[in-house]
Amino acid sequence: MSLTSSMEDYLKAILVLHQRHGNARCVDVADYLGVSKPSVSRAVKELSKSGHIIKKDGTLYLTQQGRQYAEQICERYQFFTARLVDAGVDRKTAEHDACNIEHAISAEAFQKLKDSLGEK
Repeated sequence: MSLTSSMEDYLKAILVLHQRHGNARCVDVADYLGVSKPSVSRAVKELSKSGHIIKKDGTLYLTQQGRQYAEQICERYQFFTARLVDAGVDRKTAEHDACNIEHAISAEAFQKLKDSLGEK
C-alpha cells in the first residue's frame, strides 16, 4: 500500500520517538511534528486501518510492516541530509530538503543512487 508523505512522516515520527524515549504517544507525535492532536488522531486511525501501527493503552506501536516502512523513510532522510550537508548545504536547509526528497524518490532510483556511490 502506498502512503501519503504525511502518513510517512507520522510513521517516521513514531519510530524516532521510540528510539529516543522508548515509547510514542499521540501527544508526543503532535509535539514532534508540530501538528494538532486531532490531526494525529486521524492519522492514527488511518495507519491502524492500513496495518502500519497499533494503539494500545495510549501508546503507539509500529507493526512489522510499519517499522519496515518507517526505517526506509528514515534511511532516505539520513542519506539525503548527509549528502546535502557534505555538498555544503547548511544543516537546516539540508534537513528540510531531505524531508521532501525522501517522499519523492522511488525505491529503484534510491537504490541505484546508493549503489552508484558505493553505499549499502
